[in-house]
Amino acid sequence: MRYLLLIYTNEQQDAQRNEEQQQANMGAYFNFTNEVREAGVMLGGEALHPTTAATTVRVRNGQTTSTDGPFAETKEQLGGYYLLDCENLDEAIKWAAKIPGARDGSIEIRPLWEFEG
Repeated sequence: MRYLLLIYTNEQQDAQRNEEQQQANMGAYFNFTNEVREAGVMLGGEALHPTTAATTVRVRNGQTTSTDGPFAETKEQLGGYYLLDCENLDEAIKWAAKIPGARDGSIEIRPLWEFEG
C-alpha cells in the first residue's frame, strides 16, 4: 500500500529560523530521505513552495476560476495528487480544471522547489 506523507508545518515559524537552524533542518530531511531510500520504501517526494505560491482551481457551472493560495474549505480533505510537467501556471490551471475533483472540491497547484545535486 502506498502512502503520501504530507508535511504540514507553520510557515511563519519556519521562516524565522536562522541559517544554522535551516541547515540543520534540511540536513535532517536529507538524512530521513536517505534512510527511506535505503529501506526501499521511498517512491518519490518533493518539497513545495510556501502556500503563498499556491493556486486553487474550481469549476462551477462549467466556469473555471483560479485564486491565489490554498483556500480549501474546511470540509475538504486532501485525497491524492498528480505530478505534472507544465510549461507555466496557465497550462497547469487548464489541466487542473479537467480533474474530476475540481467540480465539487478544489485543486491546489503548488510549484516544486528544484534542488541541485
